[in-house]
Amino acid sequence: MKILGSDYDGTLSHNGIDDAKRQAIRRWREQGNVFAIVSGRSLEDLMRVCRENEIECDYLICSNGAIVAKPDGTVVSSVTCGIELAAPLLKHVFENECLYAFVTTNTPHLIRPDEGVCDQNGNYTHDVLRELPQFNQVSAKFANPGIAQRVTASIREQFGDVLNPLQNAVFIDIVRADMNKTKGLYILMELLGAAYEDVIAVGDNVNDMDMIKEFYSYAMESGVDGIKKFADHITSSVTELIEREVSLR
Repeated sequence: MKILGSDYDGTLSHNGIDDAKRQAIRRWREQGNVFAIVSGRSLEDLMRVCRENEIECDYLICSNGAIVAKPDGTVVSSVTCGIELAAPLLKHVFENECLYAFVTTNTPHLIRPDEGVCDQNGNYTHDVLRELPQFNQVSAKFANPGIAQRVTASIREQFGDVLNPLQNAVFIDIVRADMNKTKGLYILMELLGAAYEDVIAVGDNVNDMDMIKEFYSYAMESGVDGIKKFADHITSSVTELIEREVSLR
């Protein structure tokens, strides 16, 4: 059994989801292998795109590894941060040109900079922050990747002991300090009783870097140059990757 962990945006969904890709995934799974989507998206959002695109998979690794779930939404692992971290984090990103942010559990909750996060005494004024006991991820959007890169560094400097900011183009996904896509794959490995050498990772952007470096991996030909040098192979699509790996076994 092999586990293929594929990023979604720009990787699995590169140029859309066509029948060739669906058939390749089906062939991979029919041979006794596991197909997992590893994404910064929330569980609710990833379930939606799988349903709309008729993607068959075995596991969803969401919020950059913080949630591992079955395709029907059954959560098998959830790594959270205390909600008390959300207010200072949101204050920081909104002071640094954030356009809007999502505080995510299984579901993303939209926060806009003009809605207020907490009052001058630190009391939460936003309903979401009053009602949630914890969160899996905060995702903040910026006008361009340069701003996102700068703010990623500032978050790491100010919150790095408790939070891990992961840049993905104009977004920064912020999870618990010990969490990333690699950790999500290790959680899945443990659940399945799989070995390190059973994992194949594929991605295209900076937030895929950790799993590209950690495992036997592919980088998308269309991906950012920074991750390609760490991948074992470059591929034009998940279809091409699966056809290659199946032919080798």
